[in-house]
Amino acid sequence: MNEKERLSALEVALNNEMREREFYLKNAGRTKNPLGKKMFQQIGDDELEHYERLKQLHQKWVKQEKWPETVPIKVKDTMVKDILVQFLKKVDETKGDSDDLTAVRTALDFEAKGAKFYAELRDSVTNPKEKEFFDLLSKMENEHYLSLKDTEEYFIDPVSWYRKAEHHTLDGG
Repeated sequence: MNEKERLSALEVALNNEMREREFYLKNAGRTKNPLGKKMFQQIGDDELEHYERLKQLHQKWVKQEKWPETVPIKVKDTMVKDILVQFLKKVDETKGDSDDLTAVRTALDFEAKGAKFYAELRDSVTNPKEKEFFDLLSKMENEHYLSLKDTEEYFIDPVSWYRKAEHHTLDGG
């Protein structure tokens, strides 16, 4: 992938991150489910963080006409897993409604495509800093995907979700 194609891919990523943020915030405001509300809000905040880093990178790249040396590779860690853990402590077996489930499934698709997109960018470049940056974004999108998958399971069957999340087992003793 040449320089121009990589810059174009970065512009696609910028647009995707902002569209996804808008989607998450809209659903955070819409849902009545406390887990869904927190999950959508947190992922929306994470997407803003991604957008800001990508925007910084894009501005410097355009100005310098090459991958900048001064863009922070690190982005803030997501707290999506923490939301699930905190929610488990406040047992509320409220199923998500069909709109919640549809939103989570749409979000799953976003995150799967995002993880793949960033992994493909990572694999198409040779600069170690570029590789590291896109690998980080791919892993964060994958973490969002896994947390949303967990949320989907909760919305479908909260009782089974709690049983699995609390790791209850039956033994013969």
